[in-house]
Amino acid sequence: MNRKIGHITILVNDYDEAIQFYTQKLGFELLADNAFGNGMRWVSVAPSRQNGSAIVFVKADTREKAERVGTQVANHVLLVMETDDCYRDFAAMKEKGVTFFGEPKEMPWGIEVVFADLYGNRFDLLQHNGIVNTDAQQVNDTESQSGS
Repeated sequence: MNRKIGHITILVNDYDEAIQFYTQKLGFELLADNAFGNGMRWVSVAPSRQNGSAIVFVKADTREKAERVGTQVANHVLLVMETDDCYRDFAAMKEKGVTFFGEPKEMPWGIEVVFADLYGNRFDLLQHNGIVNTDAQQVNDTESQSGS
């Protein structure tokens, strides 16, 4: 079976302001911006075109959705954005006005710092050190070898 997570949705107040923030402040690429009439629009961004997964913006077009903009996961980290240099990306994003919750810190799994998007959604900027295995196949293989 070949499955993957292709997209995650984030509620936004306005497509264009979200595109501007994600592309200009976070350095993401605009993958798609398609209008389908009647206000329907498919807008997706990702750190790069080669990423394999993307964020799709969903217009908060009801009162319930509008109330959840920026708090979809109750002020917990919504996504982890991996980087090869946390300090570099922290400095570049901070210079562009991105709000961070502290400075990058060394953790057992790498260097990380939490930041917010324009609506308050929290993201973890992580320079992974390889200690925590993120390859599920290796984890499953190791468990089957140990008899778990």
